[in-house]
Amino acid sequence: MSPSPSGFERSGLVRPAYGHGSLAEVLPSVAAVLGVPGAVDALGLGAVLGDVDRVAVLLVDGLGAYQLPSVTAHAPILGQLGDRTITSGFPSTTPVSLATIGTGVPPGEHGIVGFTVRQESGEVLNHIQWGHHPDPVAWQPVPTWFERLRAAGVGATLVTRPSFRGTGLTVACYRGASFAGAADVSSLATAMLAALSSPGLVYGYHPDLDHHGHGTGVGSPEWAAAAGALEELVSRLVAGLPPRSALLITADHGQVNIPFDARPDVSDISGDLVGVAGEPRVRYLHTAPGAASDVADAFRSSLGASARVMVRDEAIASGLFGPVSPPHAARIGDVVVLCVEDIVLTARDWEPPSVGKLVAYHGSVTAAEMTVPLLISVVPPI
Repeated sequence: MSPSPSGFERSGLVRPAYGHGSLAEVLPSVAAVLGVPGAVDALGLGAVLGDVDRVAVLLVDGLGAYQLPSVTAHAPILGQLGDRTITSGFPSTTPVSLATIGTGVPPGEHGIVGFTVRQESGEVLNHIQWGHHPDPVAWQPVPTWFERLRAAGVGATLVTRPSFRGTGLTVACYRGASFAGAADVSSLATAMLAALSSPGLVYGYHPDLDHHGHGTGVGSPEWAAAAGALEELVSRLVAGLPPRSALLITADHGQVNIPFDARPDVSDISGDLVGVAGEPRVRYLHTAPGAASDVADAFRSSLGASARVMVRDEAIASGLFGPVSPPHAARIGDVVVLCVEDIVLTARDWEPPSVGKLVAYHGSVTAAEMTVPLLISVVPPI
């Protein structure tokens, strides 16, 4: 069953707004405001930011637009910022979104099309635990906007956890940026403001909200404490913005809590699997030769209305990935399963048991997962 546009509209699911309102348009629009030749301001940021020459972009992992009211209860400053919503790419998961924002193109073009993907060798690549193999520049060949800013003579700085320096994902998404390590909220604010002392772009990444959502759930005391820490971070950034600067806050995805009794395992649905990748809300099933259609039928029959099931060609034709470069197509499963109700698909034979024991998940096409905020604060010229 291939999802059509009308099917998405009827079900309330969200398609990525590539080209006019997704994460892929954030850095090109910022670059256009900063005067980079050839950059297109598809988000219309110029009309909002005005005559700025330095921009901070803060990506808060897990800050979905549907969770924003709950977060704002603990970080009220977020409610004071000019806001709109955009979409993530697909799947709505961290490595895909970080590559989408860094390159300014949809996942099908940059090739990071899942949290984990199966390589030609059969080995599964976890993009979050990616070292130097495969080569990040070959695996994700699209130039980043940090490289393009540098080539245009505009400064570009990345501020993130020190342990992320030089990882495969950092190189794939952010190559071209100067690196500044920041281990906590205080050092993140300090390093981002220091980078704003000169014209250009500074991009910061903050992971704590997502971490506690996965571990204890959206709305848990630990999650609420992480939401409260955003008050300190954002307040310091807003108060410290120099003249002719702007702060943009966005996210990579939202999150949904999943009941522990709604977690079927892929191996209980079909035995014709030779590999499983993706993540629990979006599964990439690699099948025995000639078995894709039968596997898809088995998952449709078992999961019913709780999932959308497509073979690879249908998934590519759906447009969820944007245009898919031929070398990247095989990274998508022979069968793709999107969980659209409150379930996840575990994979006990293919990944650590801990993956199936989280509380909150993301990756699929529900509004709570796909819709992210774009919050804005501007300091005009003196």
